[in-house]
Amino acid sequence: MSFESRASNFISAFLGSGPSGAAGPAGTSPSELRASDADREQVIGILRDALTDGRLTLTEHEERVERAYTARTLGELVGITADLVPPERQPFLMDGRPVVALFRTENRGGRWVVPSEVPVTSLGGRVTMDLCEALLQSRHVVVRLAVMAGTVTLVVPEGVRVVSAPDARIKTFHDEVRLPPGATDHAPDAPVIELVGFVYGGKVIARSPKRPKKGLFRRS
Repeated sequence: MSFESRASNFISAFLGSGPSGAAGPAGTSPSELRASDADREQVIGILRDALTDGRLTLTEHEERVERAYTARTLGELVGITADLVPPERQPFLMDGRPVVALFRTENRGGRWVVPSEVPVTSLGGRVTMDLCEALLQSRHVVVRLAVMAGTVTLVVPEGVRVVSAPDARIKTFHDEVRLPPGATDHAPDAPVIELVGFVYGGKVIARSPKRPKKGLFRRS
């Protein structure tokens, strides 16, 4: 077992919350989620570009397009473009690992598939989870925290509710998430990010991304 795994389990066990990497309630794996037509079209768009610039032959293109159209799950789509574009340009990323930051900085973002429960462990580290382009497996996502002397920052779209569970042990929580322009309250069907677990000697910050500035281009 790696140092990170041992330390992560020690933190959680010491404070009685169970291993931070333990599986949550039984549910569908992100790779088993059904693919939508929009998901397939994103993959096919990358294949089309690869054919145009010669990275795929016509035969290869036809084979992969057929695989994309017949794919039923996100897991079946993921490998089709793996050798064509770098990770940050993939249509989506399947990363269901726990987020662990032990005396370092850990970032999770981009178009990644967010499981219904995400374990986050930090010992003297900084974690940033950006959900602005993420694909939520559920409209109710549980972030299970095991944090000592660390900072966890959640960047979420405007209107998303970030709440602390009644039994969560989180002393410092800054909710800086904005409502959409013109809104006076959260929409009834707004996604909910629920914080559970503990944060000792650290803090959790939830915020919206910065809005684009206006008037950047002026006549000289």
